[in-house]
Amino acid sequence: MSTEFPSAYDPQQVESKWYQYWLDQDIMGVRVDPGAEPYCIVIPPPNVTGALHMGHALDNTIQDLLIRWRRMQGRPTLWLPGTDHAGIATQVVVEQMLAEEGLTRHDLGREQFIARVWQVKEDHHGQIIGQLQRMGCSCDWSRERFTLDEGLSRAVREAFVTLYEEGLIYRGSRMVNWCPRCATGLSDLEVEHVEHNGHLWHIRYPGADGGPGVVVATTRPETMLGDTAVAVHPDDERYRDLVGSAVTLPLMEREIPIIADDYIDREFGTGALKVTPGHDPNDLEIAERNRLPSVAVIGEDGAMTEQAGAYAGLDRFAAREQVLADLEEQGLLEGVEDYRHSIGHCSRCNTILEPLVSTQWFVKMAPLAAEGLEAVASGAVRFVPERWTKVYRDWLENIEDWCISRQLWWGHRLPAWHCRACDEWIVTREDPTECPSCGSTDLEQSPDVLDTWFSSSLWPFSTLGWPDDTEDLEYFYPTSALVTAYDIIFFWVAKMIMMGMHLKGEKPFDEVFIHGLVRTPEGKKMSKSLGTGIDPLELIDRYGADALRFALTQMITHGQDLRYSEDRVVGARNFCNKLWNVTRFVVMNLEDAPADVDLATAELTLADRWILSRHNQVLAALDRQLESYDLAQAADMLYDHIWGEFCDWYVELAKPDLYEAASEQRRGVVQHILRTLLSQLLRALHPFMPFVTEELWHRLDPDADSIAIAEYPSADQGWVDEESEARMADVQEVVGAIRGLRADLTLPPSQRAPVTVVANDDETLELFEAQERGIAALGMAERLELLGPGSDPPSNCLTSACAGAQVFLHVPGSVDVEAEVRRIETNLDKLRMDAERSEKKLANPKFVENAPKEVVQLERDRLAETSEALQQLQARHQALSDLL
Repeated sequence: MSTEFPSAYDPQQVESKWYQYWLDQDIMGVRVDPGAEPYCIVIPPPNVTGALHMGHALDNTIQDLLIRWRRMQGRPTLWLPGTDHAGIATQVVVEQMLAEEGLTRHDLGREQFIARVWQVKEDHHGQIIGQLQRMGCSCDWSRERFTLDEGLSRAVREAFVTLYEEGLIYRGSRMVNWCPRCATGLSDLEVEHVEHNGHLWHIRYPGADGGPGVVVATTRPETMLGDTAVAVHPDDERYRDLVGSAVTLPLMEREIPIIADDYIDREFGTGALKVTPGHDPNDLEIAERNRLPSVAVIGEDGAMTEQAGAYAGLDRFAAREQVLADLEEQGLLEGVEDYRHSIGHCSRCNTILEPLVSTQWFVKMAPLAAEGLEAVASGAVRFVPERWTKVYRDWLENIEDWCISRQLWWGHRLPAWHCRACDEWIVTREDPTECPSCGSTDLEQSPDVLDTWFSSSLWPFSTLGWPDDTEDLEYFYPTSALVTAYDIIFFWVAKMIMMGMHLKGEKPFDEVFIHGLVRTPEGKKMSKSLGTGIDPLELIDRYGADALRFALTQMITHGQDLRYSEDRVVGARNFCNKLWNVTRFVVMNLEDAPADVDLATAELTLADRWILSRHNQVLAALDRQLESYDLAQAADMLYDHIWGEFCDWYVELAKPDLYEAASEQRRGVVQHILRTLLSQLLRALHPFMPFVTEELWHRLDPDADSIAIAEYPSADQGWVDEESEARMADVQEVVGAIRGLRADLTLPPSQRAPVTVVANDDETLELFEAQERGIAALGMAERLELLGPGSDPPSNCLTSACAGAQVFLHVPGSVDVEAEVRRIETNLDKLRMDAERSEKKLANPKFVENAPKEVVQLERDRLAETSEALQQLQARHQALSDLL
């Protein structure tokens, strides 16, 4: 490393070299040590064709912080990396690529299409790994896994066959969420419900006996072609006499019965419900209770089937328009009203889903859910924050069977073969050559693949070698913690707990730290397609990874969404500058420093005792905060301690002892304290800001090994000195009062002014006299006069009361007090207008009720800030006016 210490911090220059250094030094690799307690996190595997977004940046920042902290504590620490094949998401991406070439997957065929996806995977793999490394993620890359690699594919097959043999996987026909675009069934968790402004059409179904019949209301008139009944509530007086009669289904001219069922909501629409068992899960349940047939009039491609009669072949939405036109022509369309309702969309391609009865493979969830519930109820798995336990429990207590088959080509193909000769299904660990039931060799493997979340649910133990009893599995499982956002508790967290308990017989992790989602400053969802996305790599290019990591950590709120603030990133970048500058200052003043100093026997000043006490108090609190996942509080505390107490107070108070010390011994004590504390502060900060701390660590000690494996600092309670902290607090309050008065006059730092401090008692006067040099320097006093109790106060001064004293700032003759008062009055007028404008807005019920919540909150925040600024400026105005 160059001995020259640049005056300015350049994150690009600093960050570019250290990750390769960590790789070269094998800092992130870990070896099994039976005599030590391990710490392990498995990374939530990002989609291999994806790109790093702000959610990844937050999630991986938290994980790396925990990993680096535990590594520095000396524990064998494994952060196991990997990527997810992300079945449907990846297939959609590749199909879109093909579409740009004018091709479909069917043009290529299954084998060539899969080969194409593997190629795309390889092309993207380096990109996602490079992004993780730019964030500073200290993973053990020698253990990297991929959900479709050979080992994990064997684990998936073992899990499937085991569950099938236990009767927990079965094949059956059920209504599923079908995506016509992706041509596959989806689980309920893969459905994104979106509010739509639609319509509710009122359609008359004439009585089969020539009577008026009934009027039904529907949001999907095209599905009426598959109606097999009209249902009413048994207690609905309007229709009681019609139950048991029949109506004629318009356009199809077939009779369907009017039935009674308790499910019907008498307040919705007309109170009469068209029953379409083939296209609505609730209608299917009604049909099963009442032994009604099911007719599928919409096919898997989203087009009308032959069962739709004259409408066969039409797209479902084109059929809707034609059905409405025909009903109106026949005089059966009795009305239409606007209706806002939620419609299920494919979470991957945004296509409106179609409920269809389909033959799929399912996992029987009730037995697994019982094991998952017990794992949390017993305390084996702990959620942080604890309130997410209830969310987890509520879902498992009401869980439905899991549809795990997907009609895709990319993914783990089901290890299930159909015998064409006897119609048996064969599920085995090895590919079968003949049917065990009839001996036929006419076997065909299921074309379906498994839901991506099936392989992901095995991630904590499959990545460590399961189903083999490997050394890693024995040592690192159960893992220590899982870090993830709340939006995949159901998708992933719950499934991992259930699978770990059932297949491995142990919990997959000790703790689950749940964080919120990163939203825009206005509280909106971050989305590239909506134009609200923010690319973390652009922020890294602009401010550096350390600044982004630290800012995100400061923004964490336990389990709640956080609003991104670029000001926070700028603030963190400034913090890097501060750290750089103070390290440069310390290093430049250590040339003649003694090798060691025994502080226990050295003569220490109040400032020395104070900083040593505060420093060890901070280290003790830091340990508690990290253990309890109070990461934002830990970051804020380090920020305040380093910037405020260490840099702005102790270093400033120490400068005279460095430049004009009374003795070499005194200078040596100060040098030792600066070097010792800075060393510990860099180590304490390293998990938060790994790059700049590694750089500064080597600047402080060029011969040192990596800071990443240095010992994490711990508190020495012997240095805690409450009396020195209390005495120093009085000194700080006096200096703060002087600075506040200077701000009232808007004096620049270069303009000194005389200061008089009148102490309330002799003890306080003695304290201030002992600290006179520091008070004068930090208060930027041209002259500091310290007076005892009962002294006459000076005139023509701004004054402020503080702990044990009255502070007087003599107004320099160069200050035009009248002009300053006029300037403040102008600003007061502007602030009053701003406050009045906000108050009017918030007093308007239309604004409060109709504007987006985040806009209303923004206005409330603006009013609060304006009111506070107004109050402070009024106080300044009064103080200056008193001088006139």
